[in-house]
Amino acid sequence: MGAYILRRLLLMIPTIVGIMAISFVIVQFAPGGPVEQVISDLTNASGGDRLSGTGGDMLQAGNESGSYRGAQGLDPEFIAKLEKQFGFDRPPLERFLKMMWDYLRFDFGDSFFRDISVVDLILDKMPVSISLGVWVLLISYAISIPLGIRKAVSDGSTFDVWTSGIIIVGYAVPGFLFGILLIVLFAGGSFFDWFPLRGLVSDNFDQLSWWQKILDYAWHMTLPLLTLLLSAFATTTLLTKNSFIDEIRKQYVVTARAKGLAERQVLYGHVFRNAMLIIIAGFPGAFISAFFTGSLLTEYIFSLDGLGRLGYEAVVRRDYPIVFATLYIFSLMGLVVSLISDLIYTWVDPRIDFERRDV
Repeated sequence: MGAYILRRLLLMIPTIVGIMAISFVIVQFAPGGPVEQVISDLTNASGGDRLSGTGGDMLQAGNESGSYRGAQGLDPEFIAKLEKQFGFDRPPLERFLKMMWDYLRFDFGDSFFRDISVVDLILDKMPVSISLGVWVLLISYAISIPLGIRKAVSDGSTFDVWTSGIIIVGYAVPGFLFGILLIVLFAGGSFFDWFPLRGLVSDNFDQLSWWQKILDYAWHMTLPLLTLLLSAFATTTLLTKNSFIDEIRKQYVVTARAKGLAERQVLYGHVFRNAMLIIIAGFPGAFISAFFTGSLLTEYIFSLDGLGRLGYEAVVRRDYPIVFATLYIFSLMGLVVSLISDLIYTWVDPRIDFERRDV
């Protein structure tokens, strides 16, 4: 197993480099870079023609002088200083190699448009993403797995049919629409004003006692978690159900029942380990999406300032240090969690030997 872990760790290096290289190349051809963003701001501030970062008006001119469309009337020396400030005065390969060397030492530099380092910015947004991600995973798994087992045991019953219908409907409803509905109903919309509309905690959080802090935190997290949990149950529940049904129909379960074992012993002593393998396989993707992509719209709807919102705003603003830093961190997290998932495989089912399979 030691050799397998070492190979996986070494394989992470070219994987990370490949991800970053492809993203870096794409960025070179993307219109509306940080220099164009500054030119647009200056032009708009001076009453000039409006430049659009998405409409193509800020595209790099591409001529030999290296000027930018929309930069007319600006001092060329000023443009050159901007390029130097953002590091665009050096060849792309040199910039990429320097970026990877810095990232190898976890030096992510400073944001282009915020007076703060990228690490401090990510740490500042982390509590929101951790709160959403951890609670969504824990609650969804704590409910989905027992529910999936119950549905597998009572396959075809009224309980199974009704719960499947509710789960499928919940999965089909877009999360942002459900979030807006919750706001209208319970956050000062047209009906009740029971829950806050923004923030992770109240402004007077530091002045509250410890139990009041817990209640205040839960009060703020209720609606965002309900929004994210609506669709989080479906995949895990149905996956658990189908996995248990496949295992229950196998011969070793029939043998265990024939020996007189109770149904609970059969399910949790024999079926559980084998059926849970496929659930474990989907954990890395669920882990990463819960911390980033899955909470983007929820963060916007409930005015929560987390990593999903930070990454989106960085892409729109072309704040490349934040874009590449978050990409690097989450890619690395995904690879590490995937390795941990494989190690859990061997713990759940000792018959699995990845090292022998690779021979």
